[in-house]
Amino acid sequence: MGDFNHTDICWRDNAAEHKQSRKFLECVDDNFLLQVTEEPTRRGATLDLILTNKEGLVGDVKLKGSLGCSDHRMVEFRVLRAARRVRSKLTTLDFRRADFGLFRDLLGRIPWDKALEGRGAQDSWLIFKGHLLQAQE
Repeated sequence: MGDFNHTDICWRDNAAEHKQSRKFLECVDDNFLLQVTEEPTRRGATLDLILTNKEGLVGDVKLKGSLGCSDHRMVEFRVLRAARRVRSKLTTLDFRRADFGLFRDLLGRIPWDKALEGRGAQDSWLIFKGHLLQAQE
């Protein structure tokens, strides 16, 4: 939980204008973190973030008034106990049963030059990840 000061990040679209903010989004994504603050905390921007690595671990997020002279709203939340935690539908892969030849063939059929042409790193990663997950099925 903290004040990250990336005023240009749109958390709903997972997008940002500035390079430093895009790097921050990439870091959040690369570390499999979820950002759970949904409302703006300062002048229309969501700056005070709650990052978690497990869905359902943090809940009851509420924004309150400001504390003292601060222009940020206070963020109140609960760390949920195991009894109230939402069970994750995380599946794990059995690599012993994987057909890596087929996997390589499926990914090899994609015209990567055209698929990634003119795209930035974030868009390219999302396209690659989508194809990777599709081939995994």
